[in-house]
Amino acid sequence: MQTARGADRPRLARSVRLRFDPARGRHVLLTPEAVTVLNGTGAAVLELCDGRRTLDEIGTVLRGRYGSVDDDEVRAFVDRLTARRWLEIGDAEAGRGQRRGQAGRG
Repeated sequence: MQTARGADRPRLARSVRLRFDPARGRHVLLTPEAVTVLNGTGAAVLELCDGRRTLDEIGTVLRGRYGSVDDDEVRAFVDRLTARRWLEIGDAEAGRGQRRGQAGRG
């Protein structure tokens, strides 16, 4: 499994939606296969995964909100969701709109 780098720009995959579920009082991640209830931290990370911010910038925003953020945990969370294909990773070096690790899918 490839690990996200600080310059990568994560974003939700096209088939995935982040929504607030008033019945649960929490954010959920809607995928074609499931509804995943998120904790507050997971929702905060995913709200910032817009394809414009780098992983490093996401960490900076989270540190501004919460004071202490473990960058390795954020990276591991992004990696897990990328492995499930719920997140896509835009490569800063390749330019916006291009995705790293997507070749050969089809």
